[in-house]
Amino acid sequence: MSTHDRYAVPADKQTWDVPMAGDSRFTWEYDDGRAKLLALYQKGKDKQWDAQKRIDWGLPLDQADPLGLPREAIGIIGSKTWDKIKDDDKELGRLRQHFTAWQFSQFLHGEQGALICSARITESVPDLDSKFYAATQVMDEARHAEAYARFLQEKVGLLYPINPYLKTLLDQTLSDKRWDMPYLGMQVLIEGIALASFGLIRDMTTVELPKQLLAYVMEDEARHVAFGRLALRDYYAQLTSKELAEREEFVVEGCYLMRDRFKAEEVWKNLGYDVDDCIGAIEASPIMRQFRTLLFTRIVPCVKDIGLWGDKIRAAYTDMGVLEMANADLTQLMKNDEDIAAKVDADKLVQSARKAEVGAVIEAGRAG
Repeated sequence: MSTHDRYAVPADKQTWDVPMAGDSRFTWEYDDGRAKLLALYQKGKDKQWDAQKRIDWGLPLDQADPLGLPREAIGIIGSKTWDKIKDDDKELGRLRQHFTAWQFSQFLHGEQGALICSARITESVPDLDSKFYAATQVMDEARHAEAYARFLQEKVGLLYPINPYLKTLLDQTLSDKRWDMPYLGMQVLIEGIALASFGLIRDMTTVELPKQLLAYVMEDEARHVAFGRLALRDYYAQLTSKELAEREEFVVEGCYLMRDRFKAEEVWKNLGYDVDDCIGAIEASPIMRQFRTLLFTRIVPCVKDIGLWGDKIRAAYTDMGVLEMANADLTQLMKNDEDIAAKVDADKLVQSARKAEVGAVIEAGRAG
């Protein structure tokens, strides 16, 4: 069955063609390069994994409740629409399936964007150590897109087209001729907000399959954000105030785009709900406001760390209510992501050993 047969609303069957921008850069400097970046490259090689084998795809998943989240996580609680459907279990199951499909479809489309951006970085970045690491990220992003596509097609059973806000940011990122813009747009903004979103669902879901999927993807993404920090911090220290201001403008616009894309207009429209009523409820919901704020946990300290911290950036983050996140320990957040993935692996080993013990007891009983 074609993926297009599973889209909840029609997706364009033609490819989305973004014109190539910028130069392909060769370097004849084969020196060892920066120690931290080469260490990250080695880690990227060591941490490769197979999405078909590491994730337990045989785990069950209820399409009417794919993530096992509490009702409070449904952003339209308190709306007139919610009052009409709150006692209809079938409709609530439909809503959960569609909202999960929409969320994870944006993850999937973002990962394809990351795949293309990391390939573009490999091509355009001037330093060989950066090219080395970016090449490992290309494989990471291909694996993530593979895993999200399988999750949506085989488990959730639905997909949604790319959100227009995400598409706009990807277009701006890929259309810019400057070699650092795929770093800034993808590694810092899109990957940063995706990491926070992945983490919120990973930590809240009571369903094992999406928890595994998100934990393993986040283990890779922690390296990707670290890559952007290392490369851009060095480069931005050399830029003029005018060049920095241009990049800060891009960051501000991108952050507003990413914040606004979580209103899920496509879902409410497709389900036949009152779109204005649903969006009004989301904007007024304390839980959803907190969710949108937490989405910037990774972006704000990273933007400050790479040296984009002018008045316009700080004013925008003050307006969004996220300025205080600048002091977050990004390195510790990334380490936590790696530790959680390791714990998921350890728990799987324990469960596997337990199943083997139970199986041995059953066989012994049969033999007796």
